[in-house]
Parts: sequence; structure tokens; C-alpha cells
Amino acid sequence: MNYFYIFLSAIIAVNTLISVITVFSDRNRDIAAIWAWLLVLNIFPVIGLIIYLFLGRKISKEDIYNLREQSKVGLPKYLEIQNNIKIDQLEYIEKKDFNDPKNKKFEMAKMLMRIEQPPISLDNEVEYFVDGREKFDQLIADIKKAEHHVHVSYYIFKGDKIGKRVVAALEEVAKKGVEVRVQYDPVGGRTLKKSLFQQLESYGGETDTSFGSKFHLLNIRLNYRNHRKIVVIDGKIGYVGGFNVGDDYLGEYENMGYWRDTHLRIEGTAVHQLQERFIIDWNASKKAELIAYEPYYFPVVESRGDTKIQIVSSGPDSELQQIKTGFLKMINLAKESIYIQTPYFIPDDALKETIELAVLSGVTVRLMIPNKPDHPFIYQATLSYAEELMNIGGEVYIYDKGFMHAKTIVIDDEITSVGTANFDIRSFKLNFEVNAFLYNKKTALEQVEYFEKDMKDSYLLTEEIIEAYSLWDRFKQQFSRLLSPIL
Repeated sequence: MNYFYIFLSAIIAVNTLISVITVFSDRNRDIAAIWAWLLVLNIFPVIGLIIYLFLGRKISKEDIYNLREQSKVGLPKYLEIQNNIKIDQLEYIEKKDFNDPKNKKFEMAKMLMRIEQPPISLDNEVEYFVDGREKFDQLIADIKKAEHHVHVSYYIFKGDKIGKRVVAALEEVAKKGVEVRVQYDPVGGRTLKKSLFQQLESYGGETDTSFGSKFHLLNIRLNYRNHRKIVVIDGKIGYVGGFNVGDDYLGEYENMGYWRDTHLRIEGTAVHQLQERFIIDWNASKKAELIAYEPYYFPVVESRGDTKIQIVSSGPDSELQQIKTGFLKMINLAKESIYIQTPYFIPDDALKETIELAVLSGVTVRLMIPNKPDHPFIYQATLSYAEELMNIGGEVYIYDKGFMHAKTIVIDDEITSVGTANFDIRSFKLNFEVNAFLYNKKTALEQVEYFEKDMKDSYLLTEEIIEAYSLWDRFKQQFSRLLSPIL
């Protein structure tokens, strides 16, 4: 028995030593993440270390360098054009009086341009989709009208009914000579059988996974997912938002119920920015044939729209956390109202304090989250942060019609963000994400209308609901919150 205790003590000692050395070897990791990993590593000896090796290692400097270099492949001419537009716009914006509340959009746009993001696209027509069937019906109709190319990138791509419908539309146009490229994340698409694309590839279509094979489990990018959802058709029509490709996004999974999401269909020069993002991601995979700049990928767009848009990307290849910084700026600019819809509400300290300051300053802050989890740990942490927001005067609505998966923010009926980034630390630091920031009162009011309509299918989080939580509920929320920096 003494030998058993000596052996057990040795394992614990070695595990603790390895934990400290492993976690603290990365001096750039934030303190909250360090403590979260130390908790995992020491509560679950050996198993915790295996989890860390799969999910905890950061992207190496060499990999970050490669990603940044690959982002320049094929696109120097286009990026030069965009940079010249950005210089002109910054000179114009510098002349604006930021004390004038009408100039919020210029202050916001200037900040985003200064953190390596594109200039403002001025001429866009925008259509919202909040229902999966309507979104995919329109997407498939647009694909079938393609004349030159269709570029598709989704985090999740399933080979179920809707997946087969999308692939069938791609096969139809590929057979006519249209260039078709499909990219999906190897983890998000882990259930996908390669045979789904066999016919498409026989017609000349190309398919690829982003950032490594799904079978390469020790790939250091396993925890760094391409969470973007982008479709570009002929360089003229673009889609971005929360819907992935799967029957659950049509509300066909009984345990999830109706699927409430938000997606954008864009016509205008903002589509070129989505095209840029797709080409960079495609070329960064390093497995498929590279795409080089050609004018037909960025055609002249005849749009009569007036919605100003910036397509903003972020990912672990940059320390700037561009989308999170955009959220911070939006919340700071708000004087009257902030409406947030998100499946996961796990703000870091900076965002939490900024939201609290807005509430205490008299800004109406409304948050809408789901009534059920698709990731239990993340949902429990979400409930904890939602309670904290309610306690300081924010309004928290629990969507009760099905699953709330929309990722939207709108402030003062003026500036809107719609995209792939959840309101959580994973989206800000670990995932590759893309959001559209829209500067248009009409689209902002439309998003507010959707929010207010969803309120009718929601209930308000109250003190009575919170008091009914059991001790077990409390434990799950607090434990999940401790792990939130690494969820």
C-alpha cells in the first residue's frame, strides 16, 4: 500500500511540475487562461495534460508567419487598390468633427481601418435572412444563376438533405464550366464523407479543408477553427452570417427545435472584401491550387444600394482581436441602446466592464440568449454572465421558441454587426471569424425589429428564476465560468 501512495504522489508531483512548465512556457498567454488551464491540469491529472496537448497549445510563431505570408499570395494588386482607397477615406474622415453624434460611423470605420481592416464599401444592397429554409432557397437559386465562379466556405458542412441540395446545385453549374471551390473546417466537417463531393470534382470542382486534415488529431491547430461562413457568386453576390450547412439549421432536429439565426445577402463592392477573405483562406490551406488575382474575381458591380459596410476578419494569427475591438468601440459609442443576440455570452473583462459602464450610464442594454445548450459548459457560463448583467440593470431575454444562434449587435438604431463571431472568448481569440459592420439606419432599424419580434417568443430573466436555481445549478455555472477563458 505504501508503494501505491508513493506512486500516486509521484504522479501528482510530476503532473504539477509539467503543468506549471507547460502553461507558463508561453509568456504571451493571458492570466485568466493560465489559471483555467492550471485548474484543468490539476483537477484531472494526466487526462488534463492530454487535453492540453490537443487543445491548449498556441499557434507557433512560424505558423503565424506562414499564415500572414500566405495572405499576400495572389492578391498584391487588389490589396494595393484597397490600401489606396483606405488612405483616401482616412484623409476624408480626419476632417470630421467627432463631437457631432452623426459622425459615429466615421469614428468607428476609422478605428477599424487602423487595425488592418478594409476601407468602407459605400454602395451595398443588403437582405436579412433569419430562417434557414428561406436562406438556403435563395442561396441555391443564386448558385444556379452563376456564370463564372462560386466560392463556398462553411465551418460545418453536412452530407444530409440540405447539404446534398447545395452540392447538387454546385454540380449543376460546374457541369456548365463554372469554377466551383468548396472549403470547410476539418473539425466542423468531421462527419462529412468525401464521397459527397466526388461527382462535383469529376466536373472540375475543387474541395479542400482549412488548416489541416480532420484525421491529423495532433495538429496544433485543432483548437483554432475556421468558423467563417462565406459564399461569393461571380464576385457580385455575397453571403455571410451564422447559418452552417446542415438540417439542424433548418429546424429539423427535434431536440433543438426551431433554429433562429441571422445571415446577410449582399450585393455591392463589400462582396469583393468577402472574396478577398475567401481567397486568402483558400490559399492559406496550402493543399489546393492557389488562386491568383484576376479582374473577373473582382468585377465592376452595378449596385443601387446605399448601405456602407466593412467586412472585418479576426483570428489567432493576429494579436489585435479586430472583431472584439469593433464590439468594444460600438458599445463605447452607444448613447441610447445596445441590442445583442448571441448563443454564447462569455465576455472577457474588457467587454464586461464596457457593458457595465454603458448600463450604469443609462444606456438600454438588451441581451438575448437561447433557452437550451448546444454546448453545456459554455451555456452554464453564459447563464452566470447573463445573471451578472441582469443584476446591474441590463435586460436579459431567454429565447423560448427554439435555439437562438444569431450573432448580432446594433447600437442606437445606427450601427449593426452581423457575422460569424459569437460574444465569447473563443470567437475573439481562438477562431478565425468574419463579421460585417453596417453603417445604415434602415438596416439597423430592421435588426431592432427582428429583436423586438423575438422578444415575443422569449421570457425575461428575473430574480425569481435565479432564486430557483439549485445548488447543483450554481456549481455548474461557477465551475464553467472558471473554465470560460479556454472554452
